[in-house]
Amino acid sequence: MLFNTPLFVAFISIFHVLYGLTFAKNTPRVLLIIIASLIFYGAWDYRFIPLLMFSGIVDYTVANLMDSTEDQQQRKRLLFISIATNLGILGIFKYLNFMIESVQASLGWIGLDVSLGTLSIVLPVGISFYTFQSMSYTIDVYRGETHARKSFLPFFATLSFFPQLVAGPILRARQILPQIETIPKIEISNIQYGLVLITMGLVKKTIADLLSAPAQTLFNNPEPLSWIETLTGVLAFAGQIYGDFSGYSDIAIGLALILGIKIPLNFNTPYFSVSPVEFWKRWHISLSSWLRDYLYISLGGNRNNRQIRNVFITMLLGGLWHGAAWTFVAWGAFHGLIISATHLLRRTTIGKWFGNQQSRWLTLCQWLFTFYLICIGWVFFRAESISSAFSIIADLHQPFSTIAATPYAGIILGLVIFSIVMVHVLDHWIIKHKSTLEKRFWWFLPLLILGQAFVFMIGEPGHEFIYFQF
Repeated sequence: MLFNTPLFVAFISIFHVLYGLTFAKNTPRVLLIIIASLIFYGAWDYRFIPLLMFSGIVDYTVANLMDSTEDQQQRKRLLFISIATNLGILGIFKYLNFMIESVQASLGWIGLDVSLGTLSIVLPVGISFYTFQSMSYTIDVYRGETHARKSFLPFFATLSFFPQLVAGPILRARQILPQIETIPKIEISNIQYGLVLITMGLVKKTIADLLSAPAQTLFNNPEPLSWIETLTGVLAFAGQIYGDFSGYSDIAIGLALILGIKIPLNFNTPYFSVSPVEFWKRWHISLSSWLRDYLYISLGGNRNNRQIRNVFITMLLGGLWHGAAWTFVAWGAFHGLIISATHLLRRTTIGKWFGNQQSRWLTLCQWLFTFYLICIGWVFFRAESISSAFSIIADLHQPFSTIAATPYAGIILGLVIFSIVMVHVLDHWIIKHKSTLEKRFWWFLPLLILGQAFVFMIGEPGHEFIYFQF
């Protein structure tokens, strides 16, 4: 069930009517959230509802067993069960065929032509998101950062909460569970801001769908294109994936806010970053903070002079989290390299000198170079293969290519750049002026009306969000 379809509008309208009837009663309200979430998830493929429930039951049970004992060894064994179960589910449904194909290819390189075969496995939508979310609950209980809940219903409502179920943000139990357990306070300012976020998310999604055309022209074309069309395709995908994913997050946050439930910001104008480190503090914040807290710190973090190793491993696995393909591994490795290089540069004399400068021109150069590196990374993310990615990157660095550009290529490039800048400026303005919105909502009404009109006239309902495949 897509956010940008009439079916979802009907679904959310019925839900709000029922939510209003059950709002003042905690248990019926929580049950309604669970039922609505299962209907929402089942609309994708009802066969995977038991898988979602299985993850929840296992981690709920493990957390309560951990809370009932002070034996550290027993607690570690229980935590291992949770992690093994969640990663096992991910491994089977998302990575098994990838591992089989990789082994088969490796054997072929050494001259062994072996057909191992693959399994016909359908990837459950949102599996990477809800398994990480469920696993973080048991880890937090193990660390003593939260306590296990005796009631299953609030925990499962948190895990299956439909606004963010299939594409994030990845929530921690301590961020949302207390809000589910108590009757939230509905405030008119939250409803207003929620409507603005939903509208902004739909606008972003509409722009992302428009940018998909020049991106597909580049990445789905077996023949090389002109330099300007290559540049346009790379920039278009950078804009598409930002608009698509952050648009989903905005809608999810807005839907929750209308219910009185506050979900943390997941994107904070990431293309305004002036370093790869800053980019990952602004991009998919819920995933980057999850990887930091549960993987990077577990590996040792900055201790024992192993920061670079731990950063690289974290980003490599973060790339693999996105999908079962070597292009995602290469994308993660690339980000591991540029983040590590940033940390190493900051330790040098020249790096420290740059860090102390307050020059706008220097900041502009840092921003341009950072955006360039991020776009190179997106080529690996989107390309069909690593060899294709290197070919596109090579074409991107040949401005005097003899391949002729198609008519209006320059205009299309200008529209792509304008779209990316416009979305970021709107994003920045909405985030920065949140307090103004709460005091003077009528200032935002024209933006709201224009945004909805743009989506209605230009948008084409039914386009899936990119991150559903992860």
